Amino acid sequence: MTRVDAFDLPVRAAGDAALDAYRRGVEAMLTANAGADTALAEALAHDPGFALAHAALARHHQLNARLEAARASIARAGELVAATEMRERQHVNVLALAIGGQGAAAFDALRAHMDDYPRDAIVLSLALGVYGLIGFSGRVDHHAEQRRLLEGLQPCWPEDGWFLGYLGWVQAETGEPALGAATVRRGLALKPRNANAAHGLTHAYVELGASDAGYGFLAPWVADYDRAGLLHCHLNWHLALYELDRGQQDGARQRFREAIQPDRALAPPMPVLADAASFLWRCRLYAPADGDLPWPDVAALVARVFPSSGLAFADLHAAMAEAATGNAASLERRVAALDQRAAGGSLPPGRVIPTLCRAVAAYAAGDDGETIALIEQALPDLPRIGGSHAQREVFEDTLIAACLRAGRHPRARALLQERLARRPREQDRRWLAAVT
Repeated sequence: MTRVDAFDLPVRAAGDAALDAYRRGVEAMLTANAGADTALAEALAHDPGFALAHAALARHHQLNARLEAARASIARAGELVAATEMRERQHVNVLALAIGGQGAAAFDALRAHMDDYPRDAIVLSLALGVYGLIGFSGRVDHHAEQRRLLEGLQPCWPEDGWFLGYLGWVQAETGEPALGAATVRRGLALKPRNANAAHGLTHAYVELGASDAGYGFLAPWVADYDRAGLLHCHLNWHLALYELDRGQQDGARQRFREAIQPDRALAPPMPVLADAASFLWRCRLYAPADGDLPWPDVAALVARVFPSSGLAFADLHAAMAEAATGNAASLERRVAALDQRAAGGSLPPGRVIPTLCRAVAAYAAGDDGETIALIEQALPDLPRIGGSHAQREVFEDTLIAACLRAGRHPRARALLQERLARRPREQDRRWLAAVT
């Protein structure tokens, strides 16, 4: 029987109980809250032939890096939609392409699907955020492309809390953080426990240089956020960076141990690696005399889950762990594989990835001249690595730290002044004071 979902789109479900559970599961997944798997399993218990519930479960598995389970669920959805409505067939097809690793084809199919069903939130979500089809496309303008997509769809999404959270985030990432903050606040007023919107507002505060306001918002918000929520580790990473910027080294490292360290975080492996490695690398850059850092746990995650070149964003952070722990052989193999993939055209961001991996290795080896040369070479293509401005800034930080260590104070001063003109940051002020 055809019913409608929370976005007024047709859904074939066997009864109200199945539909209600499906809606709850989709809501939890879209807002990065815990409980999506339980609700979707309930929907399928009520209606084992519920195609879109299988598809939503596939997306949930994908988000949590359970790829075999995702493939099995989307295959089952594909079997069940063979004779149903066009909306469901297109919905499942886009998800199948994305889960199957066909990013470019998935995005083309997504754009076509949005022309027909602009309020299909699960399909739209594939293109959004730092780790979506656009974010990992290798495009320099991926933030602007997300903004174009969302602004084109905005008339179909009047004052929706989920949509506004993402729209505000890309506004902040494309040079309008005050507008972005206002947009996300509207979204949070409508959907206060949307972790994706909380994340978007945090990025707006980062781009505004409003560390105190950002910390004041995020700390109490995270206090009530389930550890099993998809963004628990990452939101704590943002809090830890605020604490580093505020000079609260002990608090930041305690937060790392409690919520970010790989043996504590419940997030999927790739975000945990990115958050853990980039946090420890910043600690090394900001306070190099502070003693040993807990790199072995991060290196163990790399050896267990990312032993060879794969997802480019993971490779960058695996390189940090390998460089910090002196695993030169593994790092050399990773860079060689990345070179080969870039030469063959199978690495979407291109040569900027192996270049930055080499820069990380050079910095760890104390070769500041090589670090500076490599990162300067990479800067024009830095957005192509994906992630947010806040995530990519670690490579700018590495360049500044290398300039300071090498005594190239005029270049460090110019970089710091450019960043401070864009947004205040206490760490930059501390660095600048050292060379003024």
